[in-house]
Amino acid sequence: MHILILGGDGYLGWPTAMHFSELGYDVTVVDNYFRRNSCLELDVGMLYPLPTLIERAQIWHEITGKEIKVIIGDLSDAKTMRSLFSGDISYNWSISSKFTGLPETVIHYAEQPSAPYSLINYKYANITLTNNLLVTNNLMFVLRDFARDTHVIHIGTMGEYGTPNIDIEEGWLEIEHKGRKDKFLFPRQASSLYHTTKIMDTDLMWFAVRMWDLQITDLMQGPVYGIETAASQKDDRLKTIFNYDEIFGTIINRFIVQSIADYPLTVYGKGGQTRGYLNINDTLQCVHQSEKNPAGKGELRIFNQIMETFSVMDLARMTQQVGRKLGYDVQIQHLENPRKEAEEHYYNPTYQGLLDLGVIPHYLTEKELKKMFRVVEKYKSNIRQDVIFRGIKW
Repeated sequence: MHILILGGDGYLGWPTAMHFSELGYDVTVVDNYFRRNSCLELDVGMLYPLPTLIERAQIWHEITGKEIKVIIGDLSDAKTMRSLFSGDISYNWSISSKFTGLPETVIHYAEQPSAPYSLINYKYANITLTNNLLVTNNLMFVLRDFARDTHVIHIGTMGEYGTPNIDIEEGWLEIEHKGRKDKFLFPRQASSLYHTTKIMDTDLMWFAVRMWDLQITDLMQGPVYGIETAASQKDDRLKTIFNYDEIFGTIINRFIVQSIADYPLTVYGKGGQTRGYLNINDTLQCVHQSEKNPAGKGELRIFNQIMETFSVMDLARMTQQVGRKLGYDVQIQHLENPRKEAEEHYYNPTYQGLLDLGVIPHYLTEKELKKMFRVVEKYKSNIRQDVIFRGIKW
């Protein structure tokens, strides 16, 4: 099976590439180093330096004997996207340099992934809109023209739903109105421009499914935490990108770094904001099970990709408890919330579909947090306190 991973250098993209390669799939990854370049431009810290995507693929080949083909290119450019399916490809690294053929599955991570980034100012808002929507639209049209039988797995976000005062279903809602019934996409209310682009992704894909009988799985993913996967433990150089700043770092990862750096945990407002979370290894499970059990022709299948829910204060207290057991004087600081969001709200999402496919959750336990503390401790000297919180407001 040929797997094409768009955004293969990212926090989730690179672990996904190694995971499928280790399972024996023929893997091609594409990336334009957006995340790395943004970290440099915005001067936000990565916990440890990383080899380039090409170097990572070479290291992977040296260790495992397996090939991950690499293409460096901007997928918001339609010609670049179309070359992946027409065969007019220049690989930046591969063993054979031979076109593998049309992919059976495309995994679409190739988007600007940060809500704070999207609201720094109009410049970064425009980058978010143009990048995310053009990449998705280019993918829909190349599938229409070259590969209508290819299954797409898109990484969406639970943030599309917002925090409605009703239970959140898995993507769809049956409505009865004036004696008639129909099924609609679940009402969505984004809390940032980033989340708005993800809503528009879903709309673009739903249009393409209805018009051209494409087959797409949209995974509404919650915030991901974690550093190591089975593949990355083979060699430290294979670790995924890890941010601890407020722009690209996810909350549990940030809290652990803050604990080790003797920086009070940054709780926005009262900390009642509740969301669904999952371990990075469960992202790999969810994507793999979605690949093994593809959506049908003319189907937009939506799963809520979370394993459990926590409030911000739940996470802060858990991190504080574990940190103190490990000898850190972890303090919690309530900051004026820089975001416009409800801090106390109802939140009850359904997330059964992926479990039904066979995903076995990794829950956030004291043991899991301790493992993350121990990894981050190795890089304590790299932590820059000045990048942890800058107070991007909206």
